[in-house]
Amino acid sequence: MQETIRRILTARVYDVAIETPLDPLPRLSARLGRPVRLKREDLQPVFSFKIRGAWNKIAGLSPEALSRGVICASAGNHAQGVALAATRRGAKSTIVMPVTTPAIKVAAVRARGGQVVLHGDSFDDAYAEARRLEAETGAAFIHPFDDPEVIAGQGTVGLEIVRQHSDPIEAVFVPIGGGGLAAGVAAIVRFLRPETKIIGVEPVDAPTMKAAIDAGQLVTLDQVGLFADGVAVRRAGTETFRLCRDLLDEIVLVDTDAICAAIKDIFDDSRAVAEPSGALALAGLKTWSAAHPGSGSLVAVNSGANVNFDRLRHIAERAEIGEGAEALLAVAMADDRDAYSRFLRTLDGRSVTEFNYRWSGEGVAHIFVGVALRSGPHEKDDLIAALRGGGYVVEDMSDNETAKLHVRYMVGGRASGLPGERILRFQFPERPGAFLGFLNSLQPAWNLTLFHYRNHGDDVGRVLAGISAPPAELDALHAALDRLGYPYVDETDNPATRLFLDGT
Repeated sequence: MQETIRRILTARVYDVAIETPLDPLPRLSARLGRPVRLKREDLQPVFSFKIRGAWNKIAGLSPEALSRGVICASAGNHAQGVALAATRRGAKSTIVMPVTTPAIKVAAVRARGGQVVLHGDSFDDAYAEARRLEAETGAAFIHPFDDPEVIAGQGTVGLEIVRQHSDPIEAVFVPIGGGGLAAGVAAIVRFLRPETKIIGVEPVDAPTMKAAIDAGQLVTLDQVGLFADGVAVRRAGTETFRLCRDLLDEIVLVDTDAICAAIKDIFDDSRAVAEPSGALALAGLKTWSAAHPGSGSLVAVNSGANVNFDRLRHIAERAEIGEGAEALLAVAMADDRDAYSRFLRTLDGRSVTEFNYRWSGEGVAHIFVGVALRSGPHEKDDLIAALRGGGYVVEDMSDNETAKLHVRYMVGGRASGLPGERILRFQFPERPGAFLGFLNSLQPAWNLTLFHYRNHGDDVGRVLAGISAPPAELDALHAALDRLGYPYVDETDNPATRLFLDGT
């Protein structure tokens, strides 16, 4: 322990790293009823804390070692730190990365002078290849977490936290992949603030350190989830396991939805976009705080911001569910307008975030609907009870991974026996009652055959609707829709409509 503390206190990190701020999160603090602060390691030159450990290790290499180059295995953030540190010291760097690494991280490594080798589907595959290349070339291996100098460099994050927050801290939350950051932070915080809890956070599908601590020895997981790719490690380090086992108070596990909700919390309070592993600690903080009410200050480490832009679509979809702000329900009802109208009245002014339906001809409509929740966790249960009391068959899909990932986008398909069906694309105002007004504008003989809607956070909702009306009544249909006043485009002859929705 003394040697670890000495290494942290003498670590060389500020030649390339910066002392990052410890920012308050006022909106989240108000919601949790206690002060919450975020350690902004996403503001480092490589947008991650990993530059600390990489530089501390490489800064200590001899000129002879540097002449043979350095090599590492990494899912991205450590890779950038090694590439930058090696370039600063005039050394060649070879970075072995899993083929699943986000493209933004691969590009960033190359931009910082690293020679990238893509190998395998996981960190462990990349690690094995990097070790093989190390033996072949004689390059110095820079371990991403299981090295005393790397651990010491990461530990300076904890040193800054206790210096920046002179008042008592109830708990510090640290993400865990291989455990380098958690080990370093735990060591220095335990030494300087023994009364402060140090809590590690892992994804529920990658509980590498928790599995090892529970077993009392290192274990290798058969597989790990890749959503939080920065912590997708199947086996913790020997030294990091020893330190985390002795110094962590506990480890909290969180799921994908909780991580996405934490990304949104960080954005709402700071306008920063964290990567999934970067928001992991805050997700754990929220989970722990819910189980341990109090007023003490809590600190979470935002470990990085290297996220592909296209992943934000998935993150945004899951964030509302993760913070309990949306319910996803499968509702079965009679396939007629009266049933739809009663269903919408049962929602009682709630905001519908999604509505997916396709005519089946079986007399029963199966609707996939999203509903915004604003009154707390009991609201979903109350809504389901009200719908079932109205005679509807309801299944809660909010925690159904298959429904959230796939089925919600597959509701519908081609339907036969629909002469005169028109496919129309609308813009609905985002206000309660808009859909009911649309239904009421249709004549009894015009059947609603398809409906797809998703709230995108704008002031108008984008809707695709199918209406079955005899050809002789098309003018009357368009006149009714014109009176409704919602902008629309007839997409019946759109190639996408003909290929995937038209059953004639």
